[in-house]
Parts: sequence; C-alpha cells; structure tokens
Amino acid sequence: MVSTPLLSTPLLRSNAIHNLTYDATPRHFNQSWEAPLSTLLGLGRAAGADFIEFFLERVNYISCMAEDDAITSIAPRLSTGAGVRVFRGKADCYVSTNDLSFTGLKTALEKALGIMGLNLPSLTSFVPEINLEMMRDYGKQRSKEDWLASSSSMPEMSDVLLSANGALAKKATHIQSRRAVYFRDWQEVMVASSDGTFARDIRLTQSVGYSLLCSEGINRSSINKRVGNTSDPAFLRNWNYTDDAEEVAESAGKMLYADYVESGSYPIVMANQFGGVIFHEACGHLLETTQIERKTTPFMDKKGEKIAHENLTAWDEGLTKEAFGTIDMDDEGMPAQRTLLIENGILKNFISDRAGSVRTGHPRTGSGRRQGYGYAAASRMRNTYIAPGAYSTDDLFNSIDKGIYCKKMGGGSVGPTGEFNFAVDEAYLIENGKLTKPLKGATLIGEAVDVMHKISMSSQDLGLAAGFCGSVSGSVYVTVGQPHLKVDAITVGGR
Repeated sequence: MVSTPLLSTPLLRSNAIHNLTYDATPRHFNQSWEAPLSTLLGLGRAAGADFIEFFLERVNYISCMAEDDAITSIAPRLSTGAGVRVFRGKADCYVSTNDLSFTGLKTALEKALGIMGLNLPSLTSFVPEINLEMMRDYGKQRSKEDWLASSSSMPEMSDVLLSANGALAKKATHIQSRRAVYFRDWQEVMVASSDGTFARDIRLTQSVGYSLLCSEGINRSSINKRVGNTSDPAFLRNWNYTDDAEEVAESAGKMLYADYVESGSYPIVMANQFGGVIFHEACGHLLETTQIERKTTPFMDKKGEKIAHENLTAWDEGLTKEAFGTIDMDDEGMPAQRTLLIENGILKNFISDRAGSVRTGHPRTGSGRRQGYGYAAASRMRNTYIAPGAYSTDDLFNSIDKGIYCKKMGGGSVGPTGEFNFAVDEAYLIENGKLTKPLKGATLIGEAVDVMHKISMSSQDLGLAAGFCGSVSGSVYVTVGQPHLKVDAITVGGR
C-alpha cells in the first residue's frame, strides 16, 4: 500500500484569497513581496494564463535648469506603481496601476485576464503555488542602497549649474543664450514572473549638459553637449564643466561664420561618440524584434547574411561600466547580456525581449526595457556601438581628396525601414586629407541598407555618448557610439 505524504501547507483555494493578509512594505521592495506576488501569479495561472509578469517601480526624479545667470526651473517628481502582463499563446496584454495594495494588484491582474478572455477561477478551485527563485537583489549585491542619499542636493545642483554657466560666459562670444541642464533619475524596480523570476534592482541615471546659442547680425550658431552616467552619485559634483564650456564655445565660434555646404554626394568622416546616433537610429532599431513582428525591417530574413561592409562589427550590451544604457538586469528580470549584432558585415543576432522571442523565435538578449510601469517592456537597445577597427584617424582623412568631416551630429528623423536624414551641427571641408574651412547647414540623407555597405574604414578610437531613445515602450536611456568612420559616399543636403 502506497502512503500519501502530508502537505506541509494546505493548498490555497480561490475563495480564501480575499481573507489573506500580507505585510509587504509599500516603501521598499524586498523579500516581503514574495508571498503576495506568488499568490497572484498562481491565481493568474489558475485562470488559464500561460505566463504572468509583475513589474513594480518607485521613482525619485528631479531636474534643474540654469538659464544665463539664474535658476529658472527645478522640477521634482515622485511616482510608485506596478504593471501586470499576461500571455496567452503568442498574444499578450498589459495593465498598470498606482495601487500597490494586494487588492489593487489583484484588480489589475483581473482586468488583464479579462482582456485575454480569461476569468478568475471558481471559488472552490485550487490556486497553484508559484515558487519564486531566491531573490536576486542587485541593489544590495552592488551596494546601491545609499546612492540616492549620496547624490547632489538641490542647493548643490544650483551652485554647479550657475558656476558652469559662468564658465561658459567667459569662454564664448556673441552669446544670445546659454543654458545648463541637469537631471537625476533614481529608480527601484522589482520583477516577479510565473517562470520563477524574482529580482530587484536600483538604478541611478544622471545627465548634465550645455546649450549655447550665438549670433551676430545674420550669422547664428547653436551647439549642444551632454554627458551622462549611471552608478555614480558624485557625477554632478565631479563634472568638468570648464573643459566642456571651452569645447562648446570653440565649436560655436567656428560655426558662427561658417560657409554653407553645397549639396552633393561626398565621402565623409564621421566623428566618434555621438556620431553613432545614425547607426542607432537607422540600423539598430531595425534589429529589434518589434520590427520583425511588424515586418518593417529589411533585415528580418538576413540572419547569417552579409548586410554591411566587412569592415563593420557592431555590439549591443548592458555591461559597460557607468555607460548611459548600462543595466544589471532588464525590465523583465533577465541579467544584462552582451549581444554581437554584426560581425565583419554578417548579421549575427537580433535584439529581443520576451514577447519578441515568443513571436519571432529569436532568443532573449536581456533587452526588455520600458520607461516606467505605465509601459509594457519591449525589445530596446542599451549600449549600442560600432566596434573599433584597424585604422588610425589619419588613415581615414588621408584617403579623401574632397569630402566632409561631420564632427557634431544634430537632430534627425528615421523612416520605418531605415530611411534617414540627420542634421550636422559642426562640419568641416576635407581637402587632400586636411581639414580646411568650417561648414554649416549639412544634412546626411540615406538608407541603412545602402549606407551600411559603404562604411569602409573604422579607426581605433571608440567613443561612447549618452542618448535618449523613444519607441513603443516609452523613452529609455541608451548609449550610442563608434570610432571615427569613413563612409565612401553619402548624399549631403545643403544649399
């Protein structure tokens, strides 16, 4: 006769849930959240969902702006909320709430289940246990608990920005306006999923920069520079604004009296750091699985094929220390990964979140990201850059008889399949391998599928720059980057 072992705890029935009480603290995400989240995940599975994920978030954000010699804006923002995502087959839905009580989270779950055509189980139904993993707490493991308290206070923000604007006033001439802007975004997140994922992280993202407008008569120039950081509470107080002021002032002075570029097709050299925004926008987005789902990327069936010049190798990763897009885990609780996108011109991998993996078959890459709890995670870039090559910068310039050096990129737009146009804020004519006169009014025009094959030379001086990326899951912090690159030919709009 076979005996049945006694259960250590009785199985939970659906009708008992409304009588449960939990002591999870609303002011901090810790182990106390395991019990209520496990119960809710089990409730979702009992209703017939294939997968359920909870995302909890607390945010402490502040921005500060100095215009000329006065602080004109200080804007704090506090928010707390959660979102629940429910999968049924390849379909999913997302519901968010700012009510972190057990009742509030249960209500959000019930709404999500209803949207997917599922209902809470009957009152007598058993609710399966969801055994979550031992919590991965990157906040404690990486000593992040004191980051917020160690960041700059509002008086310090004001003092630094006013001093920075004062330094800019000393360096620049013909100033029409000068602005220094800073923000600090502190975020605590927790992810719990029906596959057992249970993880917490703290993020600290900061950025500061200049905006300088100069004019004399009909001549105008506008130059911006922004730097960013993760993980360093002392970032603002250690900002070398004197050097940045000198760089911005020098660029604005040169562009003030620059000649307008003549339209045409030119070989160009693109500067490192923020020059990488074109690869990010025109190619990186086309490698996200959201584009494969929509069938809007020309690269969707090109894995393993040549899509770029053999000179080009590109990466997306979340591991580079203190880079603007660095994360210890993504917003689905997956540890950060390093993803090889293109190797010697061959497409190797796509950027994928959970939904993208379910619908396209491409493996997750730790790239599920969102602006906040109001958005479902989606496949998004982190630190995305073209790898350094074998050439020196002199090699690039010496290979061009007449072309354009694009030193600082401005804004632009990108079409759904990679068509792009980007303004160049600071440019110079290249003649016989040498920089000659400054140029303004240049716009780079092209298509990713074409330009990628024309990036024939990469220098050794990889540089990264802080950026912001908007997409279906809101605005997220990213790094763009590249070494100096030579593009053999590209259309340049001008006069």
